[in-house]
Amino acid sequence: MTTEQPQWFTSSYSSNGGDCVKVATNLVATHGVVPVGDTKRNEGPTLTIEARAWSAFVEMAKHSQV
Repeated sequence: MTTEQPQWFTSSYSSNGGDCVKVATNLVATHGVVPVGDTKRNEGPTLTIEARAWSAFVEMAKHSQV
């Protein structure tokens, strides 16, 4: 089995000096997960979230009021 590496990206809305979350959506189709990490800790730990849970989180964030 080939192990794919996460292809990280940060939202274009994240221009706050480096306090950002990075995500890798390239593993959804093959593994059903979305790795999530901290841009300040490139070699640091990551969370691996099921794709359905990530989608629900994104939808909730879109509709939340701050």
